[in-house]
Amino acid sequence: MEKVSRRDFLLWGKAALLAAAVPCCSFSALASQADSQDIGTSLSASSRKIFKNDAPDKLWKWSRKGAVYKKLDNSKVICGVCPNRCVLSPGDRSFCRSKVNMDGELYTLAYGNPCAVNIDPVEKKPLFHFKPGIKTLSIAAAGCNFRCLNCQNWQISQARPEDLNNYDLFPAKVVKKAEDHDIPAIAYTYSEAITYYEYMMDTAALAKDNNISNLWISNGYINEKPLLDLCKVIDAANVNLKAFSDSIYRTLNGGRLAPVLNTFKTLHEQNVHFEMTNLVIPGYTDDPDMVKHMCAWIVKHLGQDHPLHFLRFFPQYKLDRLPPAPVSSLTAFRRTAMDTGIRYVYVGNVPGHEGSHTWCHHCGKRLVKREGYHLPVYNIEKGHCRFCGTEIPGVWT
Repeated sequence: MEKVSRRDFLLWGKAALLAAAVPCCSFSALASQADSQDIGTSLSASSRKIFKNDAPDKLWKWSRKGAVYKKLDNSKVICGVCPNRCVLSPGDRSFCRSKVNMDGELYTLAYGNPCAVNIDPVEKKPLFHFKPGIKTLSIAAAGCNFRCLNCQNWQISQARPEDLNNYDLFPAKVVKKAEDHDIPAIAYTYSEAITYYEYMMDTAALAKDNNISNLWISNGYINEKPLLDLCKVIDAANVNLKAFSDSIYRTLNGGRLAPVLNTFKTLHEQNVHFEMTNLVIPGYTDDPDMVKHMCAWIVKHLGQDHPLHFLRFFPQYKLDRLPPAPVSSLTAFRRTAMDTGIRYVYVGNVPGHEGSHTWCHHCGKRLVKREGYHLPVYNIEKGHCRFCGTEIPGVWT
């Protein structure tokens, strides 16, 4: 009898649970659409993942027409923001829970009504090579276009906008709040900013006009045209590369790998500063060969200079019975990434680890020491190493 590895056992078991929880979902039909950037008119698999007849009876003041959608026959609409491409009949709600079809038009219910508003250090995003030490005004509205089994913000990401306590903050108020508190950046974070795309776009455009930076913290599951429009107003991004395996994406997150890789390529081509995050989850994303292939792809298609963060998993949400990721695994993956050629590789959720700090890729000296979110040592001058003068990739002022 062939032995089954612990990793395969966990993957198969979680796949079975996911299939049982969502019996009508079919992710395979999305594969042929992964690289297509047109909204399209065919009924995709996502049309079977929407919430039938779940739209509110009437729109509220936090409603706006969708930015990217197409009308179909019989008053149906198809949303074009993300690869789910939800097809909605009148009265239906999208997979992300934030879009609805009202009388043959697509509306967002997540506009000007964030459910979370906080002031965070930029390092929390995590962004280590974008203006270290600055504060960010972090906002989030309800909804997500993924179903991650390990979600740490599931109370808001898996909720409808009307089910939460919301702030009344339209774009102008968000920008004013940042100005009033002398905060130089706004971060769209916590849940999934793609699902409140219209709110993010309008806020970011206004912020940019007022010399406030925009930070996009995301799973990267977005179509190319809306992403290109977003690139015009964002200054930096951290995109979560959840795994370098399409099957694990389907099992763990309910999405596909190809659109996320396309997002990285687009950000790179548009010269947007971005950093990558990979959460190391036992039994899912801790395969050394998969990590090696991921790092090789990054170097080949994106180059050596985009920072990569390996984050330590702790039991969360539907994976609360898994153990925390061993620190030794993160240390090994950091070494793999650096050996592959990625110059700046970090380890997160492990206080005091050498991967918490920034080291010059040329002379090897420590440039930034991090103690939590504090930076007691800072040896970067005008974007260069203070010791050897090497230019350090990033945005430093």
